[in-house]
Amino acid sequence: MDVTVEVVGEGAEEYSLAADATYDDLIRAAGYHPQEASALVDGSPVPGDRVVDAETVRVLRLIKGGMGTGDSP
Repeated sequence: MDVTVEVVGEGAEEYSLAADATYDDLIRAAGYHPQEASALVDGSPVPGDRVVDAETVRVLRLIKGGMGTGDSP
């Protein structure tokens, strides 16, 4: 199965996946760990263990933030 993946803010690329690939597999194929990105289909997040069933998927990188040493609240 060929899937077009748009990583939000970074562009799009096409990936060839096995027929039983999950959205977590797709996120890994795009170069991310499932804990650092979410797959979106039609604007809604999909479970990582669900088999890919869309031809176009957006991947949203989850950004962790916080205060560093010397930062004020």
